[in-house]
Amino acid sequence: MKLNIGVIKGDGIGPEIVSQAMKVLDKTCEVFGYECFYTQLLMGGASIDVNGTPLTDETIRLAKASDAVLMGSIGGDAKTSPWYQLEPAKRPEAGLLKLRKELKLFANLRPAVLYDELKSACPLKEKIIKDGFDMMIMRELTGGLYFGNRKTLVTNGVRTAYDELTYNEEEIRRIAKRGFEVAVKRRKKVTSVDKANVLDSSRLWRNVVEEVAEDYPEVALEHMLVDNCAMQLVKNPGQFDVILTENMFGDILSDEASMVTGSIGMLPSASLNETKFGLYEPSGGSAPDIAGKDIANPIAAILSAGMMLRFSFNLDREADAVENAVSEVLREGYRTADIMSEGKIQIGTREMGQRICSYIHR
Repeated sequence: MKLNIGVIKGDGIGPEIVSQAMKVLDKTCEVFGYECFYTQLLMGGASIDVNGTPLTDETIRLAKASDAVLMGSIGGDAKTSPWYQLEPAKRPEAGLLKLRKELKLFANLRPAVLYDELKSACPLKEKIIKDGFDMMIMRELTGGLYFGNRKTLVTNGVRTAYDELTYNEEEIRRIAKRGFEVAVKRRKKVTSVDKANVLDSSRLWRNVVEEVAEDYPEVALEHMLVDNCAMQLVKNPGQFDVILTENMFGDILSDEASMVTGSIGMLPSASLNETKFGLYEPSGGSAPDIAGKDIANPIAAILSAGMMLRFSFNLDREADAVENAVSEVLREGYRTADIMSEGKIQIGTREMGQRICSYIHR
């Protein structure tokens, strides 16, 4: 089997951590008898430097020709980078939004898992985290406020801005189906998050989710308002299995969930379309202040590669091998700087990748 993978190394620490994820993919393919073929693509600030634009038509074409895309973080320091002197439509993040739209990546999956070995890094009290937590946040990715019409006007000397939030029932239905499908393979619970006490879009969201739920009688469904969900994530995170929500709410809640795991450097993500194609990336930012110092945590990028094996190639055994290797390295006490604690062994980006490779086995 040949895995045809597009690679966007990105900006800041992106090239460092993606390189380690590629090493782990290569090792996994070696152990299980597959071949990885990589096509290097440019996007974000790296593309601006070369092409004058954050995303070219050629990158879109090559990404579509791949089976999946592995990506590093995009962007730089908004205060100092010349990329942010450009108009918003030409900045690094604009390329990411356009790529998601072009590839029709409507479903974003962000697991948030508290490893036993990292409980000391969790900012929550031990009596709250108890036996840890393992949740999946399913975020609708191509609709809602981020993709609606927007404008800033000056009327009678007063500046006024508006952003349009729109969802149709088919957009809601397809992300809801993905959420329930994921829940069937987990602990069979979906928490649908909305603001139905205020927003018409949320009332439609709730109605459509309930319709979809009828096709999954084995999955328990509950509704939760977004402000309550934000509170529950720090009060009792263990109650959640799959959190299903719209674009902006998912953006905020997934970042909150990431921080209660102890480090955003531990969290992978996947963005899927209606086929097996997906774009896989770490949830954290490009961290330009530590780029090139061999101290960035590559685990989120490595786990993103594991998600790629699972969701785009249906290689569950191989994905398990990657996840188990990460757990084994943590059990052995190895840590990058962001997750370092007393009595553990601090190592760099490259060594973390090498050690995880050493634990890949059938």
